Amino acid sequence: MSGVTFNRNRVKLKKLLGIRARLALLAVILVAPLMLERARSLEYTRAKQIAAASEEFANITQHSADTQREVISSVETMLKSAAYIRASGGIARSCEILRASLPTNLPWIRSIMFVSKDGLVQCSTLNMQVGLSLGDREYFKKTQATRDFVFSDYLFGKTNGRPMMMAAYPVAAINPEEDAVVVAGINIDWLSKIMTNLGGRPGISSLLVDSTGVVIAAPSDQSSMIGRPLDNVPLLAAIAEKALGSDAPTGSLSFTASDGSKRTISFARIPGTQSRLIVSIDEARVTAAINREIRTAYLQLGFVCLFVLLGALVGAEKLIIGPIELMTGMARRFGEGDWSARVARSRLPSEFVPLARAFNAMAAQLSQRERELVATNDRLTVMASIDMLSGLANRRGFQSRLDFEWMKAQQYDSELSLLMIDVDHFKLYNDTYGHPEGDACLSRLGETLAVIAADTMGFAGRYGGEEFCLLLPNTETARALEIGEMVRAAVQGLGLPHATSSHQTVTVSVGVACTKPNDSQRPGDLIEAADAALYAAKHRGRNAVVEHGFVRMVDEAGMALAG
Repeated sequence: MSGVTFNRNRVKLKKLLGIRARLALLAVILVAPLMLERARSLEYTRAKQIAAASEEFANITQHSADTQREVISSVETMLKSAAYIRASGGIARSCEILRASLPTNLPWIRSIMFVSKDGLVQCSTLNMQVGLSLGDREYFKKTQATRDFVFSDYLFGKTNGRPMMMAAYPVAAINPEEDAVVVAGINIDWLSKIMTNLGGRPGISSLLVDSTGVVIAAPSDQSSMIGRPLDNVPLLAAIAEKALGSDAPTGSLSFTASDGSKRTISFARIPGTQSRLIVSIDEARVTAAINREIRTAYLQLGFVCLFVLLGALVGAEKLIIGPIELMTGMARRFGEGDWSARVARSRLPSEFVPLARAFNAMAAQLSQRERELVATNDRLTVMASIDMLSGLANRRGFQSRLDFEWMKAQQYDSELSLLMIDVDHFKLYNDTYGHPEGDACLSRLGETLAVIAADTMGFAGRYGGEEFCLLLPNTETARALEIGEMVRAAVQGLGLPHATSSHQTVTVSVGVACTKPNDSQRPGDLIEAADAALYAAKHRGRNAVVEHGFVRMVDEAGMALAG
């Protein structure tokens, strides 16, 4: 009888101590002593936390400095590309290429300009800057003296008075015979956006200062400091004195401020500039959280048993299923094209950290390759629209511009003129002087048309072979004929020898057509009319400018159809 009773009690005990109860009991047995030990160890942890916080924010400082350097590097790369363009051609052609190739994926670049050796802005992506004098700016003098990339301190723009920074690179670094300078205006708002990961933390002050101690960027919660010299703020002045006074590119210092607070600062110099990123840590405020934890540790002990009972039931979900779903979601986002998707290792158990690290490294590499492909495609797109021999737009680029100007003229009910230009007896020229000289001739004509296009607010292109075109928006027939005569005279004025021509020099025939675009016409009609005028100029003896009655031709055709 006693054996039966024992067996029954054992069955009841097994039911009572099911898997959930066993996990909960095990959790209580493990956690309760740890909680008691935690209360004793927090005091010891206090000192360690200060050191760990200093190391953490030193790493954050260096990471943010590296991020700032990436922005500086992108500006330097863009300026060198522009300098190469300027070194390879005249100011008119360089300006046209600069405006056509300004990237949209670098929002921190406000404008790019070509500046003469005297400091006058010759060309800019912002028309209002043309003619400004930058010769008195220190960065401009320095880049001319060093023949190297220079990044300025905090200053105010001459056109709008807004705070900004400037970057400069001399064309002489690529072509010693060129004395122009490429200058870019930098939007400092983007520098502050990059620093947002340093803001909003108790006891943390983060600033980016230039070589004179003026704040040029700060997180949003400290944005009022931008533009102010640190020596006006006693505490920050002490921080700046210690950081700016050090010659080391990176480092950290500890000191007692004038108000008695213990401070630790980490600083890093932005390579390529005299700016420094400064992060200051108030030890008292950083350790305030752990002090509160010590006071509340014993109170937490009373609640821990309840929480671990619930935790034991959902532990598997949180510790295994949750991390797997998190990484799966990041992988899915990355596969759908979100190249910024990264796994936050701080949200994962340590067992998953190596896998997350490997995933993030792979994602970073693929993202970098994607950016390189996009940049390469952008460069190829620009190259695909430019004729390398003449430096003008090729037929594809010209057609794209014609379609745009056609729609614009139709929208504003304005006139649009087109000049088709053909080199007279060019086949005989090639047969007489050879194709290399023929290419040189076309190159000289391209330079001449680029200058005329810049002077007349037109758009020049090489239509094919020895045929060029000049698109003149908002230009009536009489003015178009004047410009056509300007082109003819300018080419003849080059005095390029052409023994097999009756004029003994290279000449061109010009066909002119003008219209007001409407729904009954298409851009191809304007090209056909200009071609017809060019044909007439050829039959008129060449070296002539002939206008085609485009509008009259269309009206007559309409009357014929009506009849």
